[in-house]
Amino acid sequence: MKQINWADFEQVELRAGTIIEVSDFPEARKPAYKLKVDFGDLGVKISSAQITKHYSKEELLGKQIVGVINFPVKQIGKFMSEFLVTGFADENGDIVLTTLQGKVPNGSKMI
Repeated sequence: MKQINWADFEQVELRAGTIIEVSDFPEARKPAYKLKVDFGDLGVKISSAQITKHYSKEELLGKQIVGVINFPVKQIGKFMSEFLVTGFADENGDIVLTTLQGKVPNGSKMI
């Protein structure tokens, strides 16, 4: 694994946001949802996530997650993803979201 310095890490904008809308993403190659997330003063951004194994659309609403918001926009089929949803693969390779244990203001930066 390549080591990075603190200045490298500081460039990654890991921000807290609340999921405000979830919809199916039938065009995706692997089962996924489209997410709309409120990042406070940084605005509402959209992305997709392959998280259908662990989460229903209903339980995702209102969940506060961690996203990387300073990557370039990425095209996924006809969909334009504006941030990266973060998570970890479980023992089967299914994604578990990076979430917060307590509520923080939307847009808060991980420090």
